[in-house]
Amino acid sequence: MTKHLALLRGINVSGHNMIKMEALKTTLEAIGFTNVVTYIQSGNVFVETDEEIPVTVGFTIKQEIYKSFGHEVPVIVIGKNDLELCFKNNPFLKQKEVDTKKLYVAFISKELPSSAINELKISQFKPDEAVIDGNRIFIKYDIGAGKTRLDQKYIEKKLNVTATMRNWNTVNKLLEMFEEEV
Repeated sequence: MTKHLALLRGINVSGHNMIKMEALKTTLEAIGFTNVVTYIQSGNVFVETDEEIPVTVGFTIKQEIYKSFGHEVPVIVIGKNDLELCFKNNPFLKQKEVDTKKLYVAFISKELPSSAINELKISQFKPDEAVIDGNRIFIKYDIGAGKTRLDQKYIEKKLNVTATMRNWNTVNKLLEMFEEEV
């Protein structure tokens, strides 16, 4: 069995795409996923399955959400290694006295070359900063995520990808949960 983390984008936000986590858990168990565990209402779901390919797991979850709840919800599936790389490769953690409340990770649906940062035109968002690392974009906001145009919608439009963002506290908690026996 392989343990995956499904990151659902845009559920339970401002009254849109409402899905109760208990209902989601029951639905995913009914189609064969085991050890289904959710974390907070924003769409973080651990599942175990014989399927090893993350994209296939994400497609199955996306289809079932549409079928059961009627919502078209993008799903990005990652593994424990992806979260470990967040800690290893996040350049902002190397800065002295970094405020981790201003750190975010955008998980991307495909690998990006480091040159893709040019397409984001980051300089227009200064003093916000961003660094591309494969299928992740590390972001450090100067003020906060709610006060910038460098958001998930902008990233998706500029890079023609699906993206979902998590704050650094959530990334920490998700890695901790991956390491626990759930």
